[in-house]
Amino acid sequence: MGAREFSVLFGVILIVVMLIIPLPTVILDILIIVNISLALMIILISMNTKEPLEFSIFPTLLLLVTLFRLGLNVSTTRSILGNADAGNVIDTFGSFVIGSSVLVGFVVFLILIIIQFVVIVKGAERVSEVGARFTLDAMPGKQMSIDADLNAGMISEHEAKARREKIEQEADFYGSMDGASKFVKGDAIAGIVIVIINMIFGLVIGMVEHGLSVGESASTYTLLTVGDGLVSQIPALLVSTATGIVVTRAASEGNLGHDVTKQLFAYPTMLYVAGGVIFLLGVFTPIHVVLTTLVGGALAILGYVISRSQHKMIEEEVDQEEEMEEENNHSPENVVSLLTVDPIEFEFGYGLIPLADTNQGGDLLDRVVMIRRQLALEMGMVVPVIRIRDNIQLQPNEYVIKIRGNEVSHGELYLDHYMAMSPGVDDESITGIETTEPAFGLPALWIGEEFKEQAELSGYTVVDPPSVVSTHLTEIIKSHAHELLGREETKQLVDHLKESYPTLVEEVTPNPLTLGEIQKVLSNLLKEKISIRNLPTIFETLAEYGQLTKDMTLVTEYVRQSLSRQITKQYSQSEEPMYVVTVGGAAEKKIADAVQQTEHGNYLAMNPEDSQQLIDTIGKEAERVSQMGYTPVLLCSPAVRMYIRQLVERVFPQLPILSYNELDPTIEIQSVGVVNA
Repeated sequence: MGAREFSVLFGVILIVVMLIIPLPTVILDILIIVNISLALMIILISMNTKEPLEFSIFPTLLLLVTLFRLGLNVSTTRSILGNADAGNVIDTFGSFVIGSSVLVGFVVFLILIIIQFVVIVKGAERVSEVGARFTLDAMPGKQMSIDADLNAGMISEHEAKARREKIEQEADFYGSMDGASKFVKGDAIAGIVIVIINMIFGLVIGMVEHGLSVGESASTYTLLTVGDGLVSQIPALLVSTATGIVVTRAASEGNLGHDVTKQLFAYPTMLYVAGGVIFLLGVFTPIHVVLTTLVGGALAILGYVISRSQHKMIEEEVDQEEEMEEENNHSPENVVSLLTVDPIEFEFGYGLIPLADTNQGGDLLDRVVMIRRQLALEMGMVVPVIRIRDNIQLQPNEYVIKIRGNEVSHGELYLDHYMAMSPGVDDESITGIETTEPAFGLPALWIGEEFKEQAELSGYTVVDPPSVVSTHLTEIIKSHAHELLGREETKQLVDHLKESYPTLVEEVTPNPLTLGEIQKVLSNLLKEKISIRNLPTIFETLAEYGQLTKDMTLVTEYVRQSLSRQITKQYSQSEEPMYVVTVGGAAEKKIADAVQQTEHGNYLAMNPEDSQQLIDTIGKEAERVSQMGYTPVLLCSPAVRMYIRQLVERVFPQLPILSYNELDPTIEIQSVGVVNA
């Protein structure tokens, strides 16, 4: 423990000693000066802080200083009543203020008490209470604002953590100040009570024990009591004022002196007006015109000086901006910064600004946060930060979604309408703007508020604009998840897995599989919308088959088979059989015969006529199954699954293609179609 810590402990022990043991008047003089010095330091520090948290120890310090002052009051009261002597400092303060009139000194002391108790203490107490309440009420909104800024890429994870900690510290600080202000109020009351006790009992003790007359006793003890009250109430007044400054202080760029001079003299024209009013006051009233002319002239001169300095500062800022702009135009860094491409961008026209503006009730930023969380649970990947910005080049109600700088989808929103999707039988009485649901391509209508209830009763699916764009954005990210998973994102997933399964990760990477090969497998899974959240199972399979082959497409097939329970659950209902379209034996044989084996891997080399015939047959069977009300799933043998996928992925990217080994043995399979050669 250092000297600083010992000094604080010694100070607390000294307070206890003052409450019990009588102290010599010399020591009391020293402690009284120390008390005044502490009060001056506290008010000066409170005036020079830029925000309350820079003086976060203030609530505890306020308690210690109050206790120290009360301890001094006990010691000085003991000296006044016991010896009619409280030291040189108290005697000097009493003589200086009272002078030749005890009554004047007492009135001055009462005025100080009233100023502290009625004005400063009551105000500081109220501000502390309201500040604590509003700080606690504002915490959820501030947390959401931090999440929104983090999601928009405006701040980093480290900055978000620091801002959250600052919010918690602010809540603790204002809560502590709310309680500490009660000590200031109690201290003011105690000061009044102590003065009354000293005066009454001093009068009695002077007459009874010392045989003084009423006048002599009143003069002696009133002088000491007023002096004692002053040396205790002046520091108390300073500390109370510091309390008010701290709790009313908002975060700013400078200290109190800087802010007062900057903001009070921000409008020099008003100084001219004030100076003119003061001058006219001397002309039209009995107030001496020389006095008003001097004050009014000083205000006018001050306004002129400030006005000149402001014009000079504006000219300097303009010159600096021009220099910086010229430097930026000629600096190589200005070009390099333009090369950055955001993984996901959401741009919208100016008519959709209320969608993202929280001040206008927009909750798009909050929805984006929920989308990232949802996809982390569903797909098992950390979606990169989604950059949200307005684009004046778009139509007012238009928005576009970009992946790696390229537009992949767009849509149109009407903020004062609802999107209604037909249940199959249209209600002709419901009219609106014809459109297409952007996520799944279903025909829909934009209807007004007046048709909303009627559309819901008619079986329409009615969705508000924020939900439309949220669903669209979610589906786009799912469809392009394999493009968003790069090596950097893969390393992040591997590092997270290593925290729980270090041995498993060490067995897979960097030997036998590199980070790029692992990324290839995970990307293949995401491309077919298979969640990679179950990384331990995926890495178990990679550890087993990664040493046998470097064909990552084949390794992906083994991984899919190890995820059979997950894949089965993804495409089947809980208690219903899975309805599938199977690939016939002749078709599988034709595909297997067309596989070409090379040193770089295997690929399908089927002639165009046969491949087109196979694609047409698969399309017809999938459409027939859809018309039956089932989700089409193509089932084939493990040996040809990946080749069939290569064949049809460009035509039917959403068609699930499963092998027999990827199905849970307990699931019931029912074939509703066959693809023949």
